[in-house]
Amino acid sequence: MAGLIPQDFIDDLIARADVVEVIGRRVQLKKAGREFKACCPFHDEKTPSFTVSPTKGFYHCFGCGAHGTAVGFLMDYDHMSFVEAIESLANTMGVAVPRDQSDKPARRYDELFELTAKVERHWQGCLRKHPAAVDYLKERGVDGATAQRFGIGYAPDGWSGLLDKYGKSQDAIDRLLATGLIIRKDNGRNYDRFRDRIMFPIRDTRGRTIGFGGRSMGDGEPKYLNSPETALFHKGRELYGLYEARRALRHIDRLVVVEGYMDTVALARHGIDFSVATLGTATTVEHLNRLFRLTDYVDFCFDGDRAGKAAAWRALETALPHIREGRQIRFIFLPEGDDPDSFVNSQGPDSFMELLDSGVALSDYLIGGLAEQVDLETIDGRARLAELAKPLLAKIPHGVYRELLIGSLAETVGLSAAKLAKTLEQPAADSGFARGGARRSALGRAGSGLSVSRPSVVRRAITLLLNHPQAGGKLDVEKLAGVSRPGVELLHELIETVQAEPNITTAGLLERWRHDDQGRHLGKLAMAEIPSDNDFDASAELHDCLDQLALAGRRERISFLIEKQRDKTLSDEEKTELRQLN
Repeated sequence: MAGLIPQDFIDDLIARADVVEVIGRRVQLKKAGREFKACCPFHDEKTPSFTVSPTKGFYHCFGCGAHGTAVGFLMDYDHMSFVEAIESLANTMGVAVPRDQSDKPARRYDELFELTAKVERHWQGCLRKHPAAVDYLKERGVDGATAQRFGIGYAPDGWSGLLDKYGKSQDAIDRLLATGLIIRKDNGRNYDRFRDRIMFPIRDTRGRTIGFGGRSMGDGEPKYLNSPETALFHKGRELYGLYEARRALRHIDRLVVVEGYMDTVALARHGIDFSVATLGTATTVEHLNRLFRLTDYVDFCFDGDRAGKAAAWRALETALPHIREGRQIRFIFLPEGDDPDSFVNSQGPDSFMELLDSGVALSDYLIGGLAEQVDLETIDGRARLAELAKPLLAKIPHGVYRELLIGSLAETVGLSAAKLAKTLEQPAADSGFARGGARRSALGRAGSGLSVSRPSVVRRAITLLLNHPQAGGKLDVEKLAGVSRPGVELLHELIETVQAEPNITTAGLLERWRHDDQGRHLGKLAMAEIPSDNDFDASAELHDCLDQLALAGRRERISFLIEKQRDKTLSDEEKTELRQLN
């Protein structure tokens, strides 16, 4: 049996591949400055928005968001598996694909699974020994049976709990690092990633623990902390609670997608066993593929606030290419201030089911969401509605569903379906439009929370890191500790990756995030023009970005402590901390 393809070979292959040559054999490319352009092969368009960068080694479509390396293109365009794409690319480059014929790779993965299983049991034991953690779960409505079903545990406070127990040799430490359970500092020392948190094991379809999610019990930031990307865990592919749902239900008629671990756990405790949660990311194509392999009925349940509505719109945009006859997607919005956890605990499962059954169909949500942004009483408003809908409808596969949706939109704008269909064939205007009427860049649509209304330090740092990966080699990631700005977690993960793999390229980074929804928006940032002259020092710029973020985090912490001081709720430890910060 063939062994695994070494990761360093994959990285080197992607770095050396001529992405223009690979794509140019299948798509007619035209040179445009330092790049190449074409009409996107993944969606209908008449104005080229598909850009290929030979220097950075990847492509990006500014119309539909498709992006990737030469490997990703072969997978999407020629419908190859990952291994097939690697073998095809290697063959065209005249190199053999190495395989590790020993049993070391398989044994290594087995060892990692054994470690995560041991840690899961360890944290379950810690939960029983920490009354405060048990009381927290009881206050949240989680009983013992539910905690046992989901394998919930507790990671005690302290910097070396797992290290002391499971890191007694260099090999053992390497396994802890490989599973993301510990973090290595720049000085070579290690410390536990999860501390003083309720722990939720994340399981694959076979029930093996591949990662963890940790929930702070107090005001600690971040509130939720996931395992990083590892050999076992890819958060853009996994759905929390899916394994448990499949065990509980012989046949899955429907699945409801929520945002948090506690939401899934709370719903299951009330007998609603068909709930799954995304793992701190927006809904991805991989998520949808997994959902639709199990059922044709998917509900997205979001909070009723602005963030919930933005998440729903992102899910809609991701789902459009996957809509076809027989599949139904609905959107459910909870009353403002509620999430599924609080709602089901206060209102009961029957009320939650009634809410699900009254959900808004994707077609109605799409037209209604766009209609809210225009004045339908005017011709201009109705014309604008059709223009806004154009890029979204272009993503939907041709068929009965698309025709019916065009017919429904035609009624809203006051045109015949035939005339509207003809209008929709014309080139679309800017599609960077979101619910609420504000234009957003692709990264804003990603759900990463990075601000696009003004320059963002986090966004600048990510852009620099993508374009100059080697410049991140000596960054002090500890400066990001305590910084709660949106996008910081992604920045932290990128820094960890470039430091662990000093030779990784821009294309290599994007390939690692290909399965994550943010990956397609990282592609947009990687297309940014960054100075490359001798006077430009990307490393210095990145250090400056981290210094700015560290200063911002310090100021936020001081403001938080001063507010607590005003409320007379400051502990003695916090008083000492405030004096030191000032």
